[in-house]
Formats: sequence, C-alpha cells, structure tokens
Amino acid sequence: MFRRFLPAALLFLALCFLADVAWAQEAAPAAAKPKEAGGKSVLDLILHGGPLIIMIWACILGTSVVMVTFIIQNILTLRGDKLAPPPLVDALRGSVAAGNYQEAWETCKANDCYLANVLRSGLERLGRGKDTVEDALAEAGAREGSLLRTRNSYLSVIGVVSPMIGLLGTVIGMMGAFQTLGSSGISDPRALASSIGEVLLATASGLFIAIPAFVAYYVFRNRAQAAIVHAEDRLNLIVEEIPFEELRGIKIGENFDPGWTPAPPRPSGRVAVGDSRQSRKVSLKLTTNCPVCNGAIAAGETPCPHCATPLDWS
Repeated sequence: MFRRFLPAALLFLALCFLADVAWAQEAAPAAAKPKEAGGKSVLDLILHGGPLIIMIWACILGTSVVMVTFIIQNILTLRGDKLAPPPLVDALRGSVAAGNYQEAWETCKANDCYLANVLRSGLERLGRGKDTVEDALAEAGAREGSLLRTRNSYLSVIGVVSPMIGLLGTVIGMMGAFQTLGSSGISDPRALASSIGEVLLATASGLFIAIPAFVAYYVFRNRAQAAIVHAEDRLNLIVEEIPFEELRGIKIGENFDPGWTPAPPRPSGRVAVGDSRQSRKVSLKLTTNCPVCNGAIAAGETPCPHCATPLDWS
C-alpha cells in the first residue's frame, strides 16, 4: 500500500523543498549577493549542521513521506461506498432474501471490506439465535472500526512527534551557536543572528508537517465515523430480513451443515407424505445452489435432487 502512494509523497516533498529554498532566498538582503551576504540554501544549511543535524532532517523528511501516504490512503478508503459497495449490498440482500445463507457467506469471504467482514461473522453464528448473531455483529463491527481508526491515529502521532524532532534540531543548533558566542564573544552580532535563524528552520519544518497532520487527523476521524454509520445502515437492511427462529441448528461457513441429514433424491420428484421439510424460497436470478444442502441445482428445479427439499422459485 505504501509503495502505491510513494511517488505522490515524493512529489509533495519536492515541492516543499523548492518552497523552502525560495523562502530562504527571499529572506536574504535583496541588495547583497548570496556569497557576499553569507546566504545559504536549505541544503547547505543541512549539510553545514553535521551528521546529527542531517539525521534529524532525514527523520523529518521520512515523517513527511509517511504523513502524505496516510493522507492519500485515507482519502481513497474512508468512504461509504468503499466500506459497503452498492453491488455487494445488492448481491447479499438477494442471497439472504432467497434463503441461501451459505452463498451469502461465500460472497462475504470473497470481498474484503467492512460490510463483508462484519456480516460474515454474523452468518457463522446464524444457527445460535438472534441475540448471538447481534453480539457477533457488534463485536466484528467494533474490531473493523478499530482498525480504521488505528490507521488514522498515526496522523495524530506524526503531529505530536514532528515538532519535537524539529525542536531537537533547534536545540542542538543553539548549543553550537552559544558555544561559539562563549569562545569569541559578540564580535559579529549579524553572524550570531544568522546562526540562530538557521537553527530555527528545523522547528519551522517540524511545524510545517505537524499542522496538516493534525488537521487531516480530525477530518478523517469524522469521515471514518460517517462511513461506518453508512455501512452499518446497509448491514441492518440485510440482517433484518433473516428469519432467525427458523434457522436453529444451521451451520454456515467452512463446516456447512443445513441442520438435518439429507434424504436420498426421489425419482418421482415429489416429497413423501409426512415429510416435515418446509418449502424454501429461492431466487431465480441469483441462486445456483440449494439453500439447504448447497448442492448444485438447475434454475426452476424442485425438489432439490440432493436433499429433496421443496424449492419455491420466485
């Protein structure tokens, strides 16, 4: 994921670097030449600071790359149609309405998104009753929401850490400036003021990263909450159509079990007298497997050739 957004992050850093260079050049006296006035570019200031200052600036640049990556990632992922894609919602509603819960589970397994992951946890406990399913949905929803919020919380960490990194560079630079002042005195106040201005550039760079990081954190925090609410609304539309009391004992998932032992197919195509199986409603457009035994069936075929369940094709 980081490699996908790395070119955009590097482009952003290049623009920031050019802006810093332009700012440093405008800060020099307009009437003096750069060499005569002692003007330096941002790169010269970094290299002049020594290995420790270079390491601090490398941390600042690395932090900015991570920040831009998280911002682009959140822009693309924290949307309602990403957490609950409309085609997926329609397919799941069709499968649930047809009573083919195993097909709905397989659809959820094939799609990695908030809605699919939460609904899959509920379908796996479908035969244990409504309360158990609701608890599973709440637990899975909290887990998926926590993952979304954790990714966004890194922006807050960047907003806190980047000014501290810049301040560390400023403190180290000020220590060197005052050491020079203590050894040579105030023989050249302009040189001292120039040195102090150079070390403050590190603090300014840290704030330059921290401010957009904090703004993005609060924006995406609200955006994530709105997207989760949208996905939960779509999830409730799917779950409210499930007849929980009629599905006691059914097992959905890897260990699929319709809840009773299938009988051998009857050549006559009719259900024997006294058979307690209830007719199961099946979608003519979406279903290709039996909603009870998950066996392959042809559209319009009834009863199921595998478990002899009557199928109501609508």
